Amino acid sequence: MEPAFSAAGDLSGVAARLRERRRAAGLTLEAASARAELSPAHLSRLETGQRQPSLPVLLNLARSYGTTVSDLLGETPAEHSPVLRAADAEATDTGGWTYRRAGNPSGALQALRVRVSPRAQRGLVRVHPGEEWLYVLSGQLALAVGERAYTLGPGDSAHFDSLVPHRIATATEEAVEMLFVHTLLRGNATEVCLGGTTLRTP
Repeated sequence: MEPAFSAAGDLSGVAARLRERRRAAGLTLEAASARAELSPAHLSRLETGQRQPSLPVLLNLARSYGTTVSDLLGETPAEHSPVLRAADAEATDTGGWTYRRAGNPSGALQALRVRVSPRAQRGLVRVHPGEEWLYVLSGQLALAVGERAYTLGPGDSAHFDSLVPHRIATATEEAVEMLFVHTLLRGNATEVCLGGTTLRTP
């Protein structure tokens, strides 16, 4: 089961925005659910507030709709500023990962500061359109991209096509702090997050 995304915002407001952004993208319930690897019934429950979306689902829907997770959560700042103050970067915990915004998201990029707990999502494989860039601040990060595996330490970085199956986890029993930037691209391929190494393809 996917970890539930915990947010301070009103769940009914999130549901309404999911519905509005889907319609603005010109997608039917069936088309949007197919892109997000969800059943139409599940997406319908998200849009009516009967289910709470997980962070992977929100990321996937944001890419499909050409927007950001912050927008879906109603976190658009009152004043459009290029600066994000540390006090405004609230933490969100899900599945052993702690996320903090590291910048105000644009239509193309979202930057996050991420803390990965030991053993969290170690077997999770991701595939989605776009690119990812990460920079390790502390700890030892285990990164697998395609058939190649790497261990990254403080000061190391990686930049890769996220259509290539990839896994991100800690390499030791120590948490990892990293900066993480991903593109918000719309495409026919959608994110796949699975335990183990078996991938479903769209």
